[in-house]
Amino acid sequence: MRVKLEDVCERGTSSLMQKDIVDKNGKYPVYGASGRIGSMETYQQEHQTVAVVKDGAGIGRTMLLPEKSSIIGTMQYLIPKNCIEPEYLYYAVKYMHLEKYFSGATIPHIYFRDYKTEEFNLHNKTEQQEIISTLKRVEAVISNRREQLAMLDELVKARFVEVFGDMLLNSLEWPEKSLESLADIVSGITKGRKTTETELIEVPYMAVSNVKSGYIDWTTVKTILATKQEIEQYRLMPDDILMTEGGDPDKVGRGAIIKNPLKDSIHQNHIFRVRLDKSELLPAYFAEYLQHQKAKRYFLGCAKQTTGIASINMRQLRALPVLIPPLPLQNQFAAFVAEVDKSKADVQKALDQTQLLFDSLMQQYFG
Repeated sequence: MRVKLEDVCERGTSSLMQKDIVDKNGKYPVYGASGRIGSMETYQQEHQTVAVVKDGAGIGRTMLLPEKSSIIGTMQYLIPKNCIEPEYLYYAVKYMHLEKYFSGATIPHIYFRDYKTEEFNLHNKTEQQEIISTLKRVEAVISNRREQLAMLDELVKARFVEVFGDMLLNSLEWPEKSLESLADIVSGITKGRKTTETELIEVPYMAVSNVKSGYIDWTTVKTILATKQEIEQYRLMPDDILMTEGGDPDKVGRGAIIKNPLKDSIHQNHIFRVRLDKSELLPAYFAEYLQHQKAKRYFLGCAKQTTGIASINMRQLRALPVLIPPLPLQNQFAAFVAEVDKSKADVQKALDQTQLLFDSLMQQYFG
């Protein structure tokens, strides 16, 4: 049976603010956009319910909340009626991807009035329980795969410290050089620039959103029109390191190896391309070095910070102090990383297949 969302739930709101729970330590949980943010001695909802982030960061995110819990005002309740199980409502709303309804230029919002007519399949209570059970089992496998990937990342970090010692203290007394003496560093192409060239070529370009801490996110790769000269100047090569000039203070200077760049791909001006002199510094070592405290503290110490965003410039990046262990040790670590990457590729493939199954089941049950 097809139903509208407003037919199976009621909207509820909260006036609770995050400052209202500071230093409170009760037995009932309070939730915000990032998950549980504290606890209080009182609660807003007696029964299990569904909450949606309606304002700001994480907009559209859906959570299944436990009995006797509360939310802050950046979220809203979807309170299930008797015809629908709370967990079934949670999966149905998750399937809708409510973030598509956001409005507002400065602080995004979504409103119940905009998505209350979303339709989905409502099964009887027995079938709902079976569907919930199936989806929870598949989600458990997805969670397990993600934990495996995280453990493999931690394995690399542990191996790095084991081989090279404490980077911050330089406990093994490795020599130090500035990055500019070890690499060719360039900024990228500026979007919206003016050019007199008439022969432009559409090529892929890497944006800030593609560069994460330790990996390249290939989810969405945009294109840009560029001249032949620009393509030659900015073309990415295998084993280039891409680094962002700005972002959250704890992530400033994040970087990753681009191992297999797309044909003729280039990078935007908010990204630095670091091409290492491999006779002194290997990409696998340097990419991991960026994630440890010596590099992180350097960037945080010299970054310009405004309204919660930190940024570094070319001069500061070139001056980054880099510890240089012997090349044989770097090669040893790079070989270890390559083996771990093989395992990660197998786990990632299994994760992708399981995610595909989950998405297919969601379409089958609710679409």
